[in-house]
Amino acid sequence: MKEFHGISASPGIVISKAFLYNEDSFSVPRYEIKEEDIEHEILRYKKAVKVAAGELNNLKKKIIKEHSDDEARFLDSHLLMLHDPIFTDQIYEKLRHVQTNIEWVVQNVVNDLVEKLNGSPDLYLRERSMDIDDVSKRIINHLMKRERISLADLAMELILVTPDLLPSDTLLMNKRMVKGIVMDAGGRTSHTAILARSFGIPAVLGLRSITREVKNGDTIIIDGLHGRVILEPDNETLEKYLRLQMEYLKRESELIYLNNLPAETQDGKKIFLKANIEVSEELESVHTYSAEGIGLFRSEFLIMRPGQENDEEAQFLEYRKVLEGMEGAPVTIRTLDVGGDKLIHEIAQKEEKNPLLGWRAIRFCLERKDIFKVQLRAMLRASVYGQLRIMFPMISGIEELESAHEVLDEVKAELKAEGIAYADHIPVGCMIEVPSAAMTSDILARKADFFSIGTNDLIQYTIAVDRGNEKITSMYEPFHPAVLRLIKIIVDNGHKAGIPVGMCGEMAGDPIATVILLGLGLDEFSMSAFSLPEIKKIIRSATILEAEEFLGALMDMKSFRDIDRYVRIWMEDRFDIIKG
Repeated sequence: MKEFHGISASPGIVISKAFLYNEDSFSVPRYEIKEEDIEHEILRYKKAVKVAAGELNNLKKKIIKEHSDDEARFLDSHLLMLHDPIFTDQIYEKLRHVQTNIEWVVQNVVNDLVEKLNGSPDLYLRERSMDIDDVSKRIINHLMKRERISLADLAMELILVTPDLLPSDTLLMNKRMVKGIVMDAGGRTSHTAILARSFGIPAVLGLRSITREVKNGDTIIIDGLHGRVILEPDNETLEKYLRLQMEYLKRESELIYLNNLPAETQDGKKIFLKANIEVSEELESVHTYSAEGIGLFRSEFLIMRPGQENDEEAQFLEYRKVLEGMEGAPVTIRTLDVGGDKLIHEIAQKEEKNPLLGWRAIRFCLERKDIFKVQLRAMLRASVYGQLRIMFPMISGIEELESAHEVLDEVKAELKAEGIAYADHIPVGCMIEVPSAAMTSDILARKADFFSIGTNDLIQYTIAVDRGNEKITSMYEPFHPAVLRLIKIIVDNGHKAGIPVGMCGEMAGDPIATVILLGLGLDEFSMSAFSLPEIKKIIRSATILEAEEFLGALMDMKSFRDIDRYVRIWMEDRFDIIKG
């Protein structure tokens, strides 16, 4: 028995047999060609590209027919890659230089490009390497007259184990037979992760080398709740997970009844439960779990595609789709939070010794107003199609908040002069994720219509712990006394100013933290949609009085380890929480 830990991309527990799907298992031959054969190889390449383009266009029509225009949209970028002049020129230049067969040249150029992307600190660019891989495999397959295995033809239930899964494969695979997905590559924002959540298929990604350990037919357990994969479990582990699987399925079915009930404590306090999303494809799960709105729409993923940084129309259409899809429920769009670990071309060119404390988020936007204004124009244009709320990230003081409002007012004036409509009275708030913002939240509250606490950054900046550093991950502690005190200050200052205070960091979706947040006085929780039922159940089982008494006991403790231990024991004893 072996256990592996990766990224929990889609929740659930599943036990089945492995199907190893490795498109990299075939080898591409290499042989020298004469100089006079170069044009012939170029002609072969052009024919393969033409066939691949026809294949992609047919695939796009099929996906649109069976799914939607949006789920086929990624194929547009694949078609653009096929005809990208820079990519084509690289291949031709390499071909003339090495005088080797075109199949090998394509693979060599793509491998170099993928290696560079995978070495990038930009998560989006790392995940887009799969799209390039998808396109290149189509070309090479046609050059070698090789047939690809079709996941649409799967005839038995299985767990798909693969180095990576191409977006086209994810859409076309037989979803009735694929019970789970295990991948070496991928993250929570990859196409595979988004589609797995949409289809309700448990998935653990980012396992690096699990395909080297798995053989076809091996028994695999996927624990999508905790990002755990167990290969060839012993009888005791198998029995344990069969029991946990039954408990999870029973729990999920029992929680369905909560969909039409309010998130209200037993003593009558109404809490708003909303969802965090990154792309419009997640709207289905937002409705499945009856979210009361979108508390955080991470807009930066719309502009992180190379060449699309300033595409106002593309942003407008995406915002409009989400606003219309939410049917009048509030949608909070966070303005660009690029920088740090989320890079676009302008930032990628500037090396920073400490990017998490550098040129990012609102700092970037206020300097690059050309990009910022395009986004605000798209948001305002879309505002007439629903209930929009705008939120500025990483505000460190009143100067930045006032400057952001000034840019927003400029954009409104420009649209008005152009005769372009936008909604009146759009609430504009800010994220509180920097200690300086927390300590001056009484000042910020005079200029903000609402606060949303971003605990992911607030915790790391407060405790000086890089949440991506494995050596100090145990110090990244949400229940640190300093974090709890800062949250209390933020909530109290917001309420004194008469504005609502929400939370959109991971802490909001952690069942262990729910009663603490109730005691702190939070008005709104926003999280991944699949976490909503569990949080709602706890809220409906608690009272504000017991939450405040519970919080009072914690505030008297001095050690975050003591607080953490006390909270977990109390919560697991008081509520029916799956222990992880």
